[in-house]
Amino acid sequence: MRCSIVTDLASGDTIIIDGGAEADRIISWVDDFSGSGPDWSNGPRDQQGLESLGISERNIVALVNTHAHFDHSGEIPILLTRYPVSWYLHADDFHLQTLVQASGRRWGFELPEPAIADKLLTDEMELTLGSLKFKILHTPGHTLGGCCILLEVEDGPDHLFAGDTLFAGSVGRTDLPNSGGDFELLFNSVVTKLWPLDADTVVYPGHGPTTTIGVERETNPFVGTNSAAFGRFQ
Repeated sequence: MRCSIVTDLASGDTIIIDGGAEADRIISWVDDFSGSGPDWSNGPRDQQGLESLGISERNIVALVNTHAHFDHSGEIPILLTRYPVSWYLHADDFHLQTLVQASGRRWGFELPEPAIADKLLTDEMELTLGSLKFKILHTPGHTLGGCCILLEVEDGPDHLFAGDTLFAGSVGRTDLPNSGGDFELLFNSVVTKLWPLDADTVVYPGHGPTTTIGVERETNPFVGTNSAAFGRFQ
């Protein structure tokens, strides 16, 4: 799964999105650039690079989750121990979050007692976290409380952290137990909330490679404008 770390390079304020796995790896990189670090980054890669921007360290201001499947939220308690900040999740995934430990065991993972989110995500909310600002899009279908997190950028393409709502060439499963998955609901979420976004918006899915709204809108075989579902549900 993809964990995304977003840092304001002017202030150092940072949020962690979907930090549900490899928490020690995340912490080691955030704190001092040790460990294996990210698979991909367009920010500073070492402490010297960070300090060259006038920032001595990243300041974690919040944890935010797109949804509550165990691979996205199972190790949130470890991050909250290291960073005592608020954790944001949509209320419709609160029940799913209580099941992450049991869900993880079915796949051979031992996880801590499930965390409880203390802050709510709601549709269309403008979320200000330190110096960072996001727009929340509630996109149920993969889970009942699934959300996408939009970072709007003045001098470049916007960035969408899509969780498991939208993948490059695919979408999230709708048949997972206890999740409230529904393909027609997912389709409607994507068409009404994501397709109106700018074509060059960079999409960071919860799994797999990055893509753009424009590419997926035109070519996605499940929810794209040329898909069979588009003709069926529109």
